[in-house]
Amino acid sequence: MKKKEKLIIAGAILITILSGILYYSKANVVLAFIVTAGALAMLAKIVGDATEQLGSRMGPGATGILQSALGNLPELFVCIFALRAGLYKVVQAALIGSILGNSLLVFGLAILVGGIKNGTQYFKSDPPKMIATLMILAFAALAVPTLTKMLHTSAEAHLSNLNIFVAIVLLIIFGASLYFSIKGDKSITPDYAPEAAHSSWSLPLTLTVLGLAGVGAAFVSDWFVEALKPAMDILGVNETFAGLVVVAIAGNAIENLVGIKLAYKNQSDYAVSVILNSSLQIALCLFPVLVLLSFFLGGAILSFVLSPMLLAAFALTVIVNAFVVFDGESIWLEGVALIGIYCLIAAAFWWG
Repeated sequence: MKKKEKLIIAGAILITILSGILYYSKANVVLAFIVTAGALAMLAKIVGDATEQLGSRMGPGATGILQSALGNLPELFVCIFALRAGLYKVVQAALIGSILGNSLLVFGLAILVGGIKNGTQYFKSDPPKMIATLMILAFAALAVPTLTKMLHTSAEAHLSNLNIFVAIVLLIIFGASLYFSIKGDKSITPDYAPEAAHSSWSLPLTLTVLGLAGVGAAFVSDWFVEALKPAMDILGVNETFAGLVVVAIAGNAIENLVGIKLAYKNQSDYAVSVILNSSLQIALCLFPVLVLLSFFLGGAILSFVLSPMLLAAFALTVIVNAFVVFDGESIWLEGVALIGIYCLIAAAFWWG
């Protein structure tokens, strides 16, 4: 294990302990909220690193499956505790916000940093075009229940059943996409060479770090959600903005900053894959899994029915991403545009 990795783990342990102290001592709610958000982000980074180390022993295909299964653990825990607390609007906004954060903010920063450092960057367009197609399908899946509710169709009385059906369809498509990424046409799903081609952690160490980070993420997620509602009231932040920006960045986007580093090193194929696949996993896997789980958690029921503004923001993100990746090249100005769109959407939700 490298010195930098040891420092990250040590920092995560310290900030997690501090989060626990603030939670159990009932200290300043805003301070507890800020510290637990930082702890959540650190733990998300460690889970991502440990998953990559574990996957590097099994090949690119297995790495993709592991990242899908484990990479979103911190956000999954946050959403579960938020649903149990009845904060379904926060959960909806956090899921859409994670997609926006990765597809606009992180992707934009990667294009900007990579473009300034390396000039025009080129990448194979077929893999991101496949992701863009699946994201369009994911948008359609969310649009159907929303339109069913808004247009008061006869299916409105069966929204719960419709949500379950949509969730199952999305999970089937996600499974098919995983299979295709392993067994499909390698010209479309090439075996990217990860930044760390060989594991530098022993297997027992990797499993220990992953297990402890997962347990830590579960506790911190609970503390984070407990501090979330009172902190929002004190700071005057509405539920949708809190989920769209704060929860999404703390639970997901920070871990994907590796994509920016890859773009800086001119590994644009891998950078695009890492960033956009993260959004795809949330849309096709995490969201439907949480919809199904919500029927058994005993709190709020999560639905695919979104507010018109959330649905419009999702649509805008999908369309813009498709245009950016279609030609297989990027310039830094496109990165500025993506970041600008993210800021505009966040500003719109700041005022409700």
